[in-house]
Parts: sequence; C-alpha cells; structure tokens
Amino acid sequence: MKKPIIGIVPLVDAGRDSLWMLPGYMDAIAQAGGLGVMLPLAEDGADIRRLLEGCNGVLLTGGHDVSPALYGQEILPVCGELCPARDRMEGELLRQAIDRDLAVLGICRGMQFMNAVLGGTLYQDLPAQRPSDCDHHMAAPYDREAHKVSLPRGTPLAELLGKEEMGVNSCHHQAVRDLAPRLAPMALAPDGVTEAVYMPERRFVWGVQWHPEFSWRVDERSRKIFAAFTAASLCA
Repeated sequence: MKKPIIGIVPLVDAGRDSLWMLPGYMDAIAQAGGLGVMLPLAEDGADIRRLLEGCNGVLLTGGHDVSPALYGQEILPVCGELCPARDRMEGELLRQAIDRDLAVLGICRGMQFMNAVLGGTLYQDLPAQRPSDCDHHMAAPYDREAHKVSLPRGTPLAELLGKEEMGVNSCHHQAVRDLAPRLAPMALAPDGVTEAVYMPERRFVWGVQWHPEFSWRVDERSRKIFAAFTAASLCA
C-alpha cells in the first residue's frame, strides 16, 4: 500500500530568517503510516494548487499567533508575534484543501487559524480576556497531562477514542472565541474553552488545541488521532 503524503506547514523563525520543522510532526505521521513533507512558504494560488496535487493530506502546525485582521479585530497589546506571510500561505492552502476534500488536521495555531479563516473569532490572549483556573499554558515537559477535556457524544473524536473524557497537554494563550459556522466542537476544557473542532460537511477536517506531536510516543490517544488522519488521507 502506498503511503499517503502529508504536506506540513513550515514553522517560521524570523530572527534566523529560516523555515524549520519539529520532528514530532513528521515522526508521528511516519508511525501512523504516512510520509510527511515540509511545504515551502508559497503564497501564489497556482503554486499551492501544484503542491496539493502531490499531497493526500495537510497538517496545519503550531507557531505564531493568528492575525486578528483575519477575524476583523484590532491587534491588542496582549497579542503575540504575527507572521503575515504564513497567514497568507495557510489561508490559500486551507481553502484549496477543503475544496479538494483533502484530509486536514490543525494543531494548536492550526485549529485557531482554521476557525478564523472560516468565519470565527479568537481570544487574542486567554489570561487577559478569559482568565480561569484551567492550565492552558503548561511548562515543559510537554508530553504530560495539563487538564482534562470532555468529548461530546456522537462527535468523531469521541467515537474514535470510545471515551467521553481525556487528558491533554496544553500550551497556548489564544483560543477559539466564536466558533466558525462550518465547524462543530468535539472537545471542551473544564472552563468551557473549545479544545477540538471538526467540519461535518467534509470527510476529515479536524482541529485540536493540544499537542499530540509532543505526546504521541507515550499516549495511545494521540497516536489514534494521527492514525485517523493518515487513514483519511489514504482516501484522497
């Protein structure tokens, strides 16, 4: 059986003027039977279309804060570092991937970006705009549990795991505020923050706020998420 090729959005280091990748993304895809490839930071629609011709799935990675301009808000002082070039590339990539019904998995920023592009809004900073006792920004090591999330019955993640609750690692300060109309929640933190989403109208468009790329070696549920993503990519 041919391995599905997963196009991975690059991480950007402006200080070093470089694109880079955390090995956890590629290693987790590899153990699930896929082949991860880091994409260039292309912005032209035709170039992205050509890139997607060689991909069976798309992974939207973590990284910079999502620009509030994408959801019609002014940038607040509590907003972190932005990457306009990545926002432009990822927006075109996501739109084309959804149009082609490719499998898409968004992790942390990837989920937030998905929500913003599809018409939702974000908290620019949880501690300032929605403070709670829930630990959304854990310290290292990042392969351990920071808090629980509830999994609504009947949602894809609950059905995949056969559970109504799971523990997750967590390292973020932005989060979904208003959910995009095309998305539905499939995990909630104890303080009500949306922790995972999916697009009911597509085969596999998922977003998770936590970091399975850090926990997959020690957590079966993280491996199952990557396995489901890779299996969905095989159908492309």
